[in-house]
Amino acid sequence: MNETILVIEHNQQTRQGIEQSLRQAGYRVLSAGDGISGLALIRQSRPSLLVLDLMLQGLDGWEIIRRLRRNSDPLLSVIYIIVVTTSAAERERATGLEVGADDSLIKPFSASELVTRVQSALRRLDAQSGATAVEILKAGALRLNPTYRTVMLGVEPVELTITEFELLHYFMRHPGRLWTRNDLLTAIEDSAYDLATSERAIDVHIKKLRQKLGSTGRQSRFIETVHGVGYRFVGQEE
Repeated sequence: MNETILVIEHNQQTRQGIEQSLRQAGYRVLSAGDGISGLALIRQSRPSLLVLDLMLQGLDGWEIIRRLRRNSDPLLSVIYIIVVTTSAAERERATGLEVGADDSLIKPFSASELVTRVQSALRRLDAQSGATAVEILKAGALRLNPTYRTVMLGVEPVELTITEFELLHYFMRHPGRLWTRNDLLTAIEDSAYDLATSERAIDVHIKKLRQKLGSTGRQSRFIETVHGVGYRFVGQEE
């Protein structure tokens, strides 16, 4: 698979540090310092993974995520996105996940943490690209095809991020089973996460997944919240 990584970061020193860390890990790395040139480079290079600063000049990180997730080009709409922000911007990071990012890092972060997150993400992408044909999973009007990574709700396609798709796939493979947030993190191979941060991220991803499946709240159409414990897939529309 193409393992080009694009870094869009406004701070030159931070950008160069990220580039150096990823190149030393063996990746092809491209970079941009603002949103407009970064978006043009995404369309030109079609990277597998994007390390994205949310606070960009001209075109901010949130808008870049929105444009990618609604793009009709499947190679652009499923790019794995890791957003980076400061510890003082917790709401910004949550918003990044809500609009479609897959992961987040808090500045300052170590080179080893960054590389570990990237390696984990690319392993997941590689495993998906090499998937063999399996039976389509069904629950009421919901259909998930693991081979072609498509989700249909009735006759309408459901556009999911990579992490949202993995969560739904895992839920549908185990209908009725109760999962803690930590269970779900382990299931989608996000052991590189800081646990406290990751559990909040799982909540954001599930909130977005529910919205895309047409419902919100504790008793949604497909994903049920068990207070104080976690989540389970109810296996049918309620």
